[in-house]
Amino acid sequence: MAAIYQAVYRRASFLICRLHSTYVKKMRYLNELKEDDSLCRQAQTSGTFYLFHNLSPFLQKNGTKYLVPQISAAEMKRILEILKETEQWIEKSVLIGCSDEHVPHFALELGALEKSVIESELKGSFTDLRKALFVVDEKDSPLLASAQSLLRWHDSHQYCSKSGQPTQKNVAGSKRVCHASGVIYYPQMSPVVITLVSDGSRCLLARQPSFPQGMYTALSGFCDMGENVEETVRREVAEEVGLEVESLWYSASQHWPFPSSCLMIACHALVRPQQAEISMNSLELEEARWFGLEEIVECLKRGLRSSKQDDGSFLPWFPPKQAIAHQLICEWVKEQTS
Repeated sequence: MAAIYQAVYRRASFLICRLHSTYVKKMRYLNELKEDDSLCRQAQTSGTFYLFHNLSPFLQKNGTKYLVPQISAAEMKRILEILKETEQWIEKSVLIGCSDEHVPHFALELGALEKSVIESELKGSFTDLRKALFVVDEKDSPLLASAQSLLRWHDSHQYCSKSGQPTQKNVAGSKRVCHASGVIYYPQMSPVVITLVSDGSRCLLARQPSFPQGMYTALSGFCDMGENVEETVRREVAEEVGLEVESLWYSASQHWPFPSSCLMIACHALVRPQQAEISMNSLELEEARWFGLEEIVECLKRGLRSSKQDDGSFLPWFPPKQAIAHQLICEWVKEQTS
């Protein structure tokens, strides 16, 4: 029996090591593509492309599902020929990842080309990213978000802030260089805390005027220069709803492309029940209120849209599963029901 256990253990260890080896090889291959222009240029001839038009991703509808197609290099060249464009367009693409089989993935912005022709040829449509994240598969959401963020960064960093001269991207799009000043620019993300506040038996959710009707989410705000995460959480909760955080703990993180490329740092925060009266900052929020467990569970069952009631108000609903705010809410429910 002991020999059987040892054999199973060795087999499991081998599979774990093999998986780790695949991941390491993949990451090192991606790093090579970022550093070696000639290797990356060669990869563009065999890779796949995710298409964007004015930063809106290209989707195809298949029944009730929306797919994010990977366009082959050959198909990309065919589309460019129809549009009477050269293959040099492909060099405008940016590297966003690769498969386990080392097939590189690129994102390509086609905003200067005729949208209707592309949509007709590929039988799909370019969709605003905010809408796309609601309908695509969860595994595709992070890729679309990071691709759009990288494309937007390149569009807004075409000139050097020191010399005023044009910057040039490397083939992979992992950096831009100003040859006049020698400054190298790398894509950056802004840290943002997103915090689900609880008084032990209720959780606090809020909405801004710009939100879709009825949508509530956790409090969030950018980290100020010099702040750590804990300080930002305490400051944002105090500023937005007038409450003092007693304790807090980290949950997870997520890249989020709105309003720009952000690193969402998700936390739970606890306030004292005796000091839970909300004093909302109306300059930032339209509404903030406490939700009990029963109402939270009901909202989660309701899904992504609420219906308008007879009095003109809207039933509350929460961000989609792809958003880390949804994860925070589900974690709170699990804690309350465990």
